[in-house]
Amino acid sequence: MTFMRFLLALASASTLLHASYGIYVGKNLTSDGSVFLGGYGDEPSSHWLEIIPARDWPGGSTIKVGATAESKYPGELIGIPQVRRTAKYITMNYSAYAGFPAPITNGGFNEHHVAARDIWSPSREELRNMTPRPQRGLNYSDISKIVMERARTAREAVEIAGALINQFGDATYGGNSHLFADREEGWVLIQFAGGKGLWVAERLGPDDIRVSRPGYIGEVPANYMNHPGFRGSANLISFAVEKGWYDPKDGKPFNANLAYGDGKMRHEAVAMMEQRLRKLAGKITLTDMIAAVRTPELTRDTAGYGQVAHLRKTPHPELGVLWVAATSPLTAPFVPYHLGVTEVPAEFGRHRYLTEGEAARFMDHEWQGIESTRYAFHVFKRLFYLVAEHRAEFLAEVTSAFTDFESRLAEAQPLVEKTALKLFEAGEPDLARAHLTYRSSTEAMNSLQLGEALASSIEARTKARYGIRRPKR
Repeated sequence: MTFMRFLLALASASTLLHASYGIYVGKNLTSDGSVFLGGYGDEPSSHWLEIIPARDWPGGSTIKVGATAESKYPGELIGIPQVRRTAKYITMNYSAYAGFPAPITNGGFNEHHVAARDIWSPSREELRNMTPRPQRGLNYSDISKIVMERARTAREAVEIAGALINQFGDATYGGNSHLFADREEGWVLIQFAGGKGLWVAERLGPDDIRVSRPGYIGEVPANYMNHPGFRGSANLISFAVEKGWYDPKDGKPFNANLAYGDGKMRHEAVAMMEQRLRKLAGKITLTDMIAAVRTPELTRDTAGYGQVAHLRKTPHPELGVLWVAATSPLTAPFVPYHLGVTEVPAEFGRHRYLTEGEAARFMDHEWQGIESTRYAFHVFKRLFYLVAEHRAEFLAEVTSAFTDFESRLAEAQPLVEKTALKLFEAGEPDLARAHLTYRSSTEAMNSLQLGEALASSIEARTKARYGIRRPKR
């Protein structure tokens, strides 16, 4: 069975919804010795791509973190110290989820070549019910953003996140996890609901594959606080013993998912994906990763975007690259954005469409220029709905077009990066960045043109063959 046919076969394997999706692949399993981290977030609101520049902050600066009174578990915002310098990073922001303050992020890719993904991980009902009202602490987006701003390695990302939770607490929507990766390793971290500061992290090495939907961690050694492959809150095991959710006298290792999560570990479709990727061990490519993120079973209308971080050694740090799809990767192509890129086309930036609160107010004059442009998120959403109406007829055509487009971009990458490197080495960093920005912007606009052409063609054929389905009233 081919990889794409396998992905299509997953369509009847599971009914997972609104869970986000992440994939880590260790460097010993890839064709070029790189690490891959891919996935997306499940959110209903608007999404836009941003290049967040590095920044110096005055001493004593603070940032607001946490949950508002409108959150699923109502909270209060608190201020925590900001560091003196924050790193540049590429991220996809969005405008609404579970009442948390916008803009919200699930991670991205920073100047130190640390990548992050955020994935739902449900805590047991008893923990969710323990959540204080109001709750205080860092929400999942706060942690993702701060890790992007500060972490120089995946291990340091865990240490930063853990220290913040230990000191300031966690603002939950019911349980959450993160995948962090650099060029050598990955880490999965889970924050449990309940307001008890419970968290655990596990290292993912060069021979590991982890597909999270939801995030999970199983057995944790008793010496996790000093173990090179684990980290966690001081009360991780003791609290479970106190509540009767784990008895060390049974002689069984502590299992974080059984004690604090839903107890299901890998869901069926996720297990199948891990197994399929394992069969490609040593040969996994960027194309395979994009296909895995694009899988029709796990990637639906709920997917707000797609990302694949290609974590490899580069001759210049600004040649690190994050591949991004503007909305659900099922009907949006991936475009490469190097760390040297300084801006994205207006069409891929923030617009009013699906942005929380915009329907209740008139246009802000400052945003009229942006709103005069097409919105990539909306263009590819339209294509998604056209394909979804008659998937058997149109999905393969769209997938083939986008796969060919991405293959051409991947083939051009060595020359793009060689040109930029020559400019960096010649002492012309601004020219190198301009070259990378022009290339990404040009291909992003080419992808938009391709998406519109496909949508126009499929719309015309849909109207001729079937008509447009309307809601029943």
